Amino acid sequence: MTDPQPAPLPYDERDVAVLDAKGLRALAHPVRVRLLGLLRRNGPATATLLATRLGLTSGATSYHLRQLAAAGFVEEDTERGNARERWWRSVHRLTSFGDRTLREREPEATLAFLQSVALAHAEATRRTLDELVTMPREWRETLGLGDRLLRLTPQEATRLRNELDEVVARYRPASATGPGEAPEGAEGVQVVLHVLPGLEGSFDPAGAGLDRNEEER
Repeated sequence: MTDPQPAPLPYDERDVAVLDAKGLRALAHPVRVRLLGLLRRNGPATATLLATRLGLTSGATSYHLRQLAAAGFVEEDTERGNARERWWRSVHRLTSFGDRTLREREPEATLAFLQSVALAHAEATRRTLDELVTMPREWRETLGLGDRLLRLTPQEATRLRNELDEVVARYRPASATGPGEAPEGAEGVQVVLHVLPGLEGSFDPAGAGLDRNEEER
């Protein structure tokens, strides 16, 4: 059986940052992953604005922004900036990390990057839960938190991940803001996909098999 091929990305290739060794090392830091996520989600911002959002100093935020700029992930927004303060914007809409050779060649940076992404996902979940009580009921009812423990081969797990990607790709990206692209009432919805392989005995039985709406019962 051949390995399933990765699902095609639903973006123009110019909107995708394909990680190389330099980019991987630049993103092997949780603050930089969160900074990049904020710029992609909310648009251009200054180091001061981003520092306030992350609870950091503007000096620390500026340093991390410069590291992201050196790796080609962000750039100065010269149309907004002035002599007193720079504005920064994301160069791409998403990051692709499918280079198996790079993963094997840079195991420590790979682990640090993936851990940073996982932390960013956990923070996004926490933020949504903190805001849940103030959301309109129709939006509260869209929340889904759940998991399923399956017994799969590596090929089946890869196929599952690709099929989930294909389902998400059928819906419009958050960048669809032009006339007619998104209906009235559309808001940003973050879909987080985790496929977590594990050897026998490595799963926590207390955390597996939670239904997405079990918190309501």
